[in-house]
Parts: sequence; C-alpha cells; structure tokens
Amino acid sequence: MNSCKVAVVGAGLAGLYTSQALHAAGVDVLLLEGRNRLGGRILTVEEGGAPADDGFDLGPSWFWPEMQPAMADLITELRLDSFVQHSTGDVIFERMSRERPQRFSPAHENQQSMRISGGTGAVVRALAAGLPDERIQLGTQVSAMALRHDGVELSLRRTDGGTEVLLAEHVVAALPPRLLGASVAFSPAQDPAIAARWRRTPTWMAPHAKFFAIYDDAFWRKDGLSGTAQSMVGPMVEIHDSTTKSGRAAFFGFLGVGADQRKSVGEEALKQACIEQLGRLFGQAALTPRATLLKDWAADPFTATADDRTGGDHPTPGSSRWVTGAWEDRLMMAGSETSASEPGYLAGAVVAAKEAVAGVLTRLEQK
Repeated sequence: MNSCKVAVVGAGLAGLYTSQALHAAGVDVLLLEGRNRLGGRILTVEEGGAPADDGFDLGPSWFWPEMQPAMADLITELRLDSFVQHSTGDVIFERMSRERPQRFSPAHENQQSMRISGGTGAVVRALAAGLPDERIQLGTQVSAMALRHDGVELSLRRTDGGTEVLLAEHVVAALPPRLLGASVAFSPAQDPAIAARWRRTPTWMAPHAKFFAIYDDAFWRKDGLSGTAQSMVGPMVEIHDSTTKSGRAAFFGFLGVGADQRKSVGEEALKQACIEQLGRLFGQAALTPRATLLKDWAADPFTATADDRTGGDHPTPGSSRWVTGAWEDRLMMAGSETSASEPGYLAGAVVAAKEAVAGVLTRLEQK
C-alpha cells in the first residue's frame, strides 16, 4: 500500500495552496484531483475552450483587495499582475421584454473589482510551480475513506479504470463540503449533525452558468458604455465587460435560467438566445461575435451534486466545527465554503487553506 504523511483531496486554489505550503515545510504531501487538470472551479480558456495562459475565466475572475486582504497578499506573494475591472461608462438596464433597454450614467462607482492579468489560471500555475509533478495525481478520485489506528485509508479510482489504496496519516479535504459528503463513503460514518451541515452548505458557482461572447474589438467602449448590464428579461441577468488585460474583447454574463431548463433547452439554443440579448442591449455589432463559450457548472460532476441544481445561495460563515468525533484528529476541511471569512470566494479558499496548513503542522509537531 502506498502511503504519505498528508493527502490533500482537491486541486483547486485551496488544495494547491495547502499542498505547496506543506511541501515547502518539508512535509510528505500528495495532492489528489479527480479532474485531468488543476484549478477546480478556476478555469481560464482561450476562445476555442482549451486552457490558456491568457484567456477568459469560466469560473471566478474578481477579487477585492481592501475587503479580501488574503487574496491581495497572495497575488503580491506570487508576483502576479492585476488590473481594474472595466466599469467606465454607462450601464444598461432591461426591465421588460416590451420596453426598450434603458441607459443610465452611474452616480458613483463602487469599490473596484480587480482581475488578474492572464486570467485567474495564473494563480493556479504559480502555485503548481512550487509542487513537484510526482506529488500530484490527476484523474484520481477518492471514493472512500476508512479510519485506521495509524491514519486514513483512501480508496482511489482513476479515470483509466484503475484502482488504488493509499494510507495517509492526515487528510485535508480541499473541496466543497456538499461535494465531499456526496462523493466519498466514510467508515465510520460522519456524525449525523456534521453530515447534515455539509449537505446544507451551498457550493458557490455550482448552480450557475457563464456565457462569453468574444469580439475583434470592444466596440461598446467607443459608444461610452461600460459593458455592464442587468436584465429582468434574460436569458442573462447580469453582464460585464470581460476584455482581457492584453485587449482580447469580450462580454460575459450569468444566466438566469435554471439548471434543469438549461439542460432541456440545449447549449446551442442558449448561446443563440444570449447573442440575441446582447444585440438588444448593445446593438448590431454584438450579434456577430467571433466565438462564444458556455460553461454550465451544474453539469460538472466535480463541482455540483443533485442538491446544487436549484438555489444559488452564497455560503455564509458559521461554526468552525466541520469535523467532529472519531474523524476529528485525522480529517481537516479546507474548501472555500468552510472559511471563517469570505466563504465561497477565492479569498475564502486562501483563508481556509492557511488554517488547514497551520493545523496540520501543529498536529505533526505534537507527535
């Protein structure tokens, strides 16, 4: 049986931060990820949909330095460049299908959202650079965890059909609690109150879908528009300028259509409806994008469960007790949703990961 000191489950922002920090501290750590890529809900792609070093963020893309110092500090630590989300100009509001969209000039600007040059995937690449390739196993899903006197036995299932058993002294679950409870069988079972809390905790992004329309130039800026729009008509309810730091022009929007309806309508029909909406809001030029992208996170089995197909509430901070009973000394949680501050956001993942790292190091020192 293969073994390691610490197994980290989930290679999103929290899992990558935890793994590289433990590795830097000299800990024997192994990072396990069910997908065949790093990043989790961070996914930066080019217009054809392939991962890219300078692309469009299908997952989270913003952070707010003053409200989220943990994320701001990480950007500085990794020596990454950031830039202000474009919001200069008028906004569009679409109230009813039988009314023409209205154009407004904002009286004041809220605290500026920031984006990372090259996309949020730049954070993933920078963190992964601090972890040797042999300490990462992609395409490896944890299907079960069994508590032993000397650690945790993890049953692994690979995308190539192979299986494996791994023994770890400690496990850090760096994925959403709801997904952990739905995808991993525990022996002994988690405390019923804890299992219920995991199920109740919404996974941020899981019910949502994002649409991108990519253009040769940001024509709306020339018309004095910010690229920001809100709509009560849809299919997109919120639209923003998604032009990259390098100048690749695009809109993105959150769909207000539920997951089951998206599935029944189909991707191509949804894309066409989104393009037509952009035409209503921003004019004839918006009807001919050079490319479109649609990411439905509710259809991603490594993000969403059946409980995530409805709702969309943001997780809220609560008790720090995410694991109790027999598992308390061996299992720690580090998913963003478990963070005491900014749960669900990128900053929440950093905060939760730092707490997990400190907890693991304390436990190892006590032995």
